[in-house]
Amino acid sequence: AVYTVFLIGNIASGKSTASRYLASRGAFCVDLDQMAKNLYQPGSDIVASIADTFGWDVLDADGAVRPGVLAERAFSSAESTAALNDIVHPVLVQRLSDMLLCPSCTAGYASPELVVVEISVPARFTDAFSMADEVLAIAAPRAVRRERAVQRGMSYDDFDRRASRQPSDEDLAGLADTVIDNTDADEGLFAKIDAW
Repeated sequence: AVYTVFLIGNIASGKSTASRYLASRGAFCVDLDQMAKNLYQPGSDIVASIADTFGWDVLDADGAVRPGVLAERAFSSAESTAALNDIVHPVLVQRLSDMLLCPSCTAGYASPELVVVEISVPARFTDAFSMADEVLAIAAPRAVRRERAVQRGMSYDDFDRRASRQPSDEDLAGLADTVIDNTDADEGLFAKIDAW
């Protein structure tokens, strides 16, 4: 039987590092952000709705979404973020459901008994949590995450803006069945994942 884990965590928590580590240990991993971006096919209904909502100049000359322009507009306010979510979320949930319910989607994979779905904004996705056997959160204090993000090249202001749209550490923990503390980063994180 396949065990499905939804992996959640706020910006710079180590969620993507955890997902890559689980993949190296044989898990079949799905990045929900990438799955959403894959929906942005030029000429699709989703792209047309995005352009109608955020301005046709979010598209390049070939009709493809310009990610930086869309991100600037979509994450400028809670209302604009909700507008993007309203366009993409229903289709994304359906695609994920189809993938998880389709045994051939992971057939032939080296170790299909663990499927990990990495979710960047869990609060918007709780209606789909019933598809998971477990929700696993990777957490670290905001101050630690802020320094990590800046070390990766993000500005303090950009981190603060993005973090303000995410759940608090307490709310994140409340969404999870299991929380792994990642204050100490990689090697400590890997040992905790192995123990989990």
